[in-house]
Amino acid sequence: MKNNLSKILNIFIALVAAIGAILFIRIFMEDAELIKTDAEIQQSVISPIITFSTALLYLAIGVTVFLSLFSLVKNPDSLKKTALGIAVLGVLLMLAYFTGDSLEVTDPQGKVLVGGEAGSTTNQWASTGIWYSMFLGLIAGAFFVLDLVKGLIKS
Repeated sequence: MKNNLSKILNIFIALVAAIGAILFIRIFMEDAELIKTDAEIQQSVISPIITFSTALLYLAIGVTVFLSLFSLVKNPDSLKKTALGIAVLGVLLMLAYFTGDSLEVTDPQGKVLVGGEAGSTTNQWASTGIWYSMFLGLIAGAFFVLDLVKGLIKS
């Protein structure tokens, strides 16, 4: 079974590489100046490789999420640890949200930026992201120091 899966995967990889190479070669066959200026050439040469790349990205994301969820369902102990980790991250996110503010955002001259008015949801989430990063950085730093101290004690 694994041997057949390996063969199928190799054929799929070769097919993706061949399609990508063909689309890439088509771009180099056109004149660079025409690609920049002619919308019809852009549509016929550039759009297919962008669509193909986007489809591959979505496929990779889908397969990754599916296999991760399948692995979690298959191993209940891992599911418990993952759920606990997500819950802790959720609590940290709530803490960061309530710690953050939605004050006005100004430029160096003190003028309020467009969309940066006080009470803006964007300001609140930007501040939340900053606080969330700081909390995670502090926790990571604490674990780093703890691990360093443990290593020094064992030596």
